[in-house]
Amino acid sequence: MTEMSVQLEQIAVRAARGVGDALRAAFVQAQQPSHKRDHHDLVTEHDERTEQVLRAELLDAWPDSAVLGEEGGASGDGAVHWLVDPIDGTANFALGLPFFAVSIGAVANDQLVAGVVYDVMRDTAFSANLHGAYADGEPLRSTGPATDAQNMLITSYPGPGTLAAGRGVEEYTTLLREFGAVRRMGSTALALAYVAAGAGCAYAYGIHPWDVAAGALIVQQAGGRYLPLPDTGRPWEAPGYLAVNGDFDLPGSCLTDLLPRMLPRTATGTPLPGGDD
Repeated sequence: MTEMSVQLEQIAVRAARGVGDALRAAFVQAQQPSHKRDHHDLVTEHDERTEQVLRAELLDAWPDSAVLGEEGGASGDGAVHWLVDPIDGTANFALGLPFFAVSIGAVANDQLVAGVVYDVMRDTAFSANLHGAYADGEPLRSTGPATDAQNMLITSYPGPGTLAAGRGVEEYTTLLREFGAVRRMGSTALALAYVAAGAGCAYAYGIHPWDVAAGALIVQQAGGRYLPLPDTGRPWEAPGYLAVNGDFDLPGSCLTDLLPRMLPRTATGTPLPGGDD
């Protein structure tokens, strides 16, 4: 399984890098996004076109596989399941902010085994297999400060659904007070990649498997902690997560007390309307 994970990682990195030039070229052009659920949830022709390219590449490179993509759903029937987000951070991409990624995770035997988060505009591939985590092929370690005051928290909380329910302002105020910096960056996959590189912590709720499959493995293999919320045994399927660098003092963090109040009060696991992602 370990050597197979290396092969799958190489396939994922090659596929992600293969769409980089087209996405960089498209980014400098005016976009005409459309909406899926609401005006917070954008999609462009490039999301759909990129996913088609990735889907074909992955199925050709590993025929015994299936692909679940954000735009096109499921296709194929095989032992390896690819979870694909062609552009994670579509709003950034469509509206001119150069912070978006291609995310590809691989699941085999009900286990995350490989993945890549490709930071398109920096041309940097964060990846992982069962041997470890890497940034452009160099070993990646999730080391960083231990305390809230020394760290950055990357989060989309509170999102429209939370605010519409009359919640979140008090908790967010605490986060702003306790953390050295709080950032809303618009890409779950990149948030996880940078936690793996040591950039503090990340929290989100209202996510999907293709958002986190690659990033969760990269964080774990880099020595950080990825906590699915709730923990259902399949971290890529949980609707929320907290990720922290490997040196972070979670018991001493304000997040330990805040998280139960930040999570939705329903226990259905259904993302909030409008999302917090």
